[in-house]
Amino acid sequence: MRIERLRGAALEQALPDLARLRIEVFRAFPYLYDGDPGYETAYLRSYADNPDAVLVVARDGARIVGAATGMPLAAHNDASQIEGPLPPVQEIFYCAESVLLPGYRGHGVGHAFFEQREAAAREQGFSYTLFCSVVRPPDHPLCPADYRPLDAFWHKRGYEKAEGVTATFRWTDLGDRDETPHTLQAWMRRL
Repeated sequence: MRIERLRGAALEQALPDLARLRIEVFRAFPYLYDGDPGYETAYLRSYADNPDAVLVVARDGARIVGAATGMPLAAHNDASQIEGPLPPVQEIFYCAESVLLPGYRGHGVGHAFFEQREAAAREQGFSYTLFCSVVRPPDHPLCPADYRPLDAFWHKRGYEKAEGVTATFRWTDLGDRDETPHTLQAWMRRL
């Protein structure tokens, strides 16, 4: 397993793999995202267009089996969806997604994803990193019996829920025909 931080042309070449991973991994609970390749292509374009963006990939041989992204929050399209009391947006590096195929979890890749994005944030002079996680009710009918939220993992990484800071994003859940709004909780740490 190799972990690599990509920028520029290498980042752009990896975007189709990231789109595939987002669709595959986010189908599972708690996201339940019925992914759309067209949307993914347009959304991920912002990473190729931003010289401060970073894509961290996990490779098993040549195959990308996981990826995590980040960029300055002020430059990310999601910034306008995040509401609540935050430090100045120019001080925040946004860790947008972290996706890893199930068979590769539990081997330190998630930690490596955070370490690489936090290193990129420090190198660019940011004071904070922030990400958002979807909020689902604990009794959601599609919640697997063995589901474990990642809160403990995030706490170990030094992240805390940013009280009163949430985002609302729209997507189509599995089995639905139309997009619906979803609330996400912001998590943040000082670097």
